This record gives sequence, structure tokens and C-alpha cells, in this order.
Amino acid sequence: MSDNGTADVTKWEYFTAPVLSHVAQQILNNFGADGWELVQLVPGPEAAPANDGMPAAVNYVGFFKRPVRS
Repeated sequence: MSDNGTADVTKWEYFTAPVLSHVAQQILNNFGADGWELVQLVPGPEAAPANDGMPAAVNYVGFFKRPVRS
């Protein structure tokens, strides 16, 4: 509650970033340490197969939010 009796409204900033499946935990932990909360993870563009015959990495796009710092 603010001084005038009205409810404070949280203001958010948003961020999108690629999230590679083979390092997803590290990426998410790094963003979380910076105050970003994962809102949604959606499939991203397909990566080209690796030259060593291994399947392509699975790419995602992460949508994040955090309160605006004043």
C-alpha cells in the first residue's frame, strides 16, 4: 500500500533469450541470479546438425520478467 492508500502496482521489464537444451540449466540459473524469472519456454528455430554426425541441439526461446528496479 502506498501512502495515499492505493495498492502499489508492480512494473515489469521483459527479456527474451535463446536457451540451448544442452546448457539450459546453466543459462536459467545465470538469468535467475540476475533476478529474471522464466515465464515461458517455447521451441525456437532448428539448429543445423553438428559436423560430427551428432543430432542438432534443441533450441528454445525463453521469455523472462523481473520487477523494474527504481
